[in-house]
Order: sequence, then C-alpha cells, then structure tokens
Amino acid sequence: METGYSKIRKDLAEELLNKIKSCNPYFFESIVLDLLIKLGYGGSDEKNKKVTKKSNDEGIDGIIKEDKLGLDLIYVQAKKWENPVSGTEIQKFAGALQVQRAKKGIFITTSMFTTNAHEYVSKMDSKIVLIDGAELTDLMIEYNVGVSTKQTYEIKKVDLEYFNED
Repeated sequence: METGYSKIRKDLAEELLNKIKSCNPYFFESIVLDLLIKLGYGGSDEKNKKVTKKSNDEGIDGIIKEDKLGLDLIYVQAKKWENPVSGTEIQKFAGALQVQRAKKGIFITTSMFTTNAHEYVSKMDSKIVLIDGAELTDLMIEYNVGVSTKQTYEIKKVDLEYFNED
C-alpha cells in the first residue's frame, strides 16, 4: 500500500511541476508567495506578501514579511527555468539582496541548482535558501497549494481492546 501511495504522490508531483512550468512567469511568482504564506511566513496573512513590479524588479520577484509583525523581510527570486540555476545567478540575487540591505532570501526554481550554486550559498554571510522543482512540488503537496484531496481511504484494523473478555 505504501508503494502505491508513493507512486501516486510521485506522479502528482510530476504533473504539478509540468503544470507550473506551463504557467506564465508572473503567475509562478504568485504561486511561490502563496506557498510561503502557507508555510507560515507573514504570519500566514495574505496581506504580508508582495509581488514586485513586472519590469525593473532589480532581481527581486517578491517580498514577504518573516512574521506577522514584519520584524524582518525575506526577498524572493522565482525562476521558471528548464536549465539548472548556476552560481552566477545566485551571485546576482545576492547582489540584489545587498542593494536592499537584506539578510535573508529564498531562490526558488522549477529546475535544479548546480553544485556551484550550492557551494556559493554555503559560503555567504547572508542566508539564502535554495528550493528546486522537486522540493517545490513536495512542499506544495504537503501544504495543499495548487492541489486538492481527490479521495480519502480509511484503513481499519481489529480493535483488540474491544475483544478483551476480562
């Protein structure tokens, strides 16, 4: 049964990623911010997220308050790409964060990150979290963003307490 569930979830993740890839880039930015709200950023309040303007965004696609009070901001880069994201792209995002005097950023892509990108992030003072397409879909499924429950099965077992004749 677990094998069947794993296959269904894997197929769902693949279908979800394909659907995301077919969306326009601006809608993808909204998806990413919706997910971050579901993860609890912004105090789970929709008004605490902001998609930046479509042109001249200076390397920042969205901004979300870290908590309900907005004690810190998290800057978001969302790339709907087929090719892996390189360290060069992470450097550009890090530069955009510096311009904003930001300490925290999240870079989300529909593809994956190169080893160089991961190495670059690990050496930085500011915190940048990398989320690739596989992790993105896993989080979307876990937090019910862009998916809905089709059917629920209840698995039963014998209640041994009931049959205790003492």
